[in-house]
Parts: sequence; C-alpha cells; structure tokens
Amino acid sequence: MRLVFAGTPAVAVPTLRLLAASHEIAAVVTRPDAPLGRKRILTPSPVALAAEEFGLPIIKAARLDAEATERIAAARPELGVIVAYGGLVKEPLLSTPLHGWINLHFSLLPAWRGAAPVQRALIAGDDELGASVFQLVEALDAGDVYAARAFDVPADATADIALDALAAAGAPLTAEVVEAIEAGTAHAQPQTGTVTLAAKLTLEDGRLDFTRPLNEVYARFRGVTREPGAHTTVDGARLKILAAEPGADAALAPGLMQGTKDAVLIGTATSPLAVTRVQPAGKPAMAAADWWRGRREGEGEGTVAGS
Repeated sequence: MRLVFAGTPAVAVPTLRLLAASHEIAAVVTRPDAPLGRKRILTPSPVALAAEEFGLPIIKAARLDAEATERIAAARPELGVIVAYGGLVKEPLLSTPLHGWINLHFSLLPAWRGAAPVQRALIAGDDELGASVFQLVEALDAGDVYAARAFDVPADATADIALDALAAAGAPLTAEVVEAIEAGTAHAQPQTGTVTLAAKLTLEDGRLDFTRPLNEVYARFRGVTREPGAHTTVDGARLKILAAEPGADAALAPGLMQGTKDAVLIGTATSPLAVTRVQPAGKPAMAAADWWRGRREGEGEGTVAGS
C-alpha cells in the first residue's frame, strides 16, 4: 500500500522499519528537531533519523495544520499509520487517506486512553499490558479496534523497558492490520469495557510518597522510570532515584533511611524500598551505597526523606 507514517519517538521506529520493508512510504511525518542535552543542540527525532536512513520523504510539523494537511495530501496516501506522533489528527486530514488512519496505541483499549498508557498502567499496579491497533477518530483513542494483544508484565519492568517491548510487539500487529486493510479483510470492533484515562506525566508525578505501602511506592517508581523520573527530597535537595527494588521485610519507619553494603533502604508504610542507584542534585549518577557513605551521618540511620 501507499502509506503516510506519523511518529516521533524511538518506540515508533520498529513499526516504521517493518512497514517500509513491505509497503511504499509516501511520506513520514514527525515533529521538528528539538534541543537536547546540556548544550541544547537541535536534534532530529528518532523517527526522522530512521526515515533519513531509509531515504524516505520527511515532513516535519509541530502540529497537523492546514499546511501539513496539504503536504500529506500531495503524497496521495491510501492509508495513514500513526504511532506516538505527539499531536492530534483532525478533519480534513482524518479523511485525506483513502482508508483513513490507523493508530498503534500501547494499551488494551478502552483502558488507558491518552498520552501515557504504559506509565499509568504500571502506576496503577496492572499486571498485564497490551497494544491495540484502532481506526483513528477525532475523539481521544475512541475508534473501533482492528487488533489487540495482551502481554504479561515482568514484576520488575520499568516503563521504558515495557515500552520498548510493546513497540517491538506492536510493529507486526500493525503490519497485520495494514495487510488486512489492503486485502479488504480487515474488521474493526467497537471498544467495550471501562474507559480509563492516561494523562501525560509531570515532574510531580515522579515524587515518591513513602507514607504509602511498598507495593504502591514501587509501582510508581516503575511507572515514572525513566521519564519523568522518580525522586524524593533529602536535606532540602532533590534526590533522583534511578534504580530500586523491593527490600526485605524490616522495621523501618516511613521515610527513614538506612544504609547497607549495597543499597539504601527507605521505609514505607510496610516494607522498605531498596534504592541501588541515585543522582544527587548537581552531581553525576552513582551507586546509592556510595552516596550514603559520603553523607555526614556515615553508616547507620539517616534523616527522613521528603515525600
């Protein structure tokens, strides 16, 4: 088929790569170059870099406005495929491709409609994730579903790891739907079940509340790692928590820290969280045990972590 593909982050690349191997990609739509790193160097999106590698035409657009619509229409696509582009598709662009647009979304719709489905699912403690390919409509992630597949979540998987796995699994799922549409055998079913929303995460979503039980604290850590990142406050400064796992049962008050050979334990309402890697404000990432040994208190119990 003659496709137009819209996507921006790395999780969209596996689908673009697979579709480019079997179909004609008339245009790749992605968001403009963004400043990255300490020096804020303008850098193309992962999708833009992949499109350059494949020699595909690229349309960089911050939003899918009249100009972008005109450029996409000029490519004469039969079908639009979108994976995490980062912007809304509205009429008349929705109807521009012959078969409209399909969207790969990383949830089992109608659960977790919105910008952060995997993150919100992990924070909520879901033990199953999934991917859905649906017909794009103007309402948020509300279109009929062509295909969906569920995946068990490893107990220690953080959001970034889970997203990479879903991106790899979602690519062939999307390709199957594209082939079915091309063959005229695709059938989409209306969404059924309870709708939940997955709002975009903010920096504050990454703050860990150690007055909550360990399972809730660890679930939030998994859901916000790597972005926007888990953190707490120690001695008035933010401490990023880069790696952590459930600690062994121990009597440790919520927010109280205790150093061990390999970790820093932080008490919760139940068992402690074992933090193994941190990044103090203004300093590089380091082993949590090394950070602890460098504190004034040295070994033993320390000050209460802000929550």
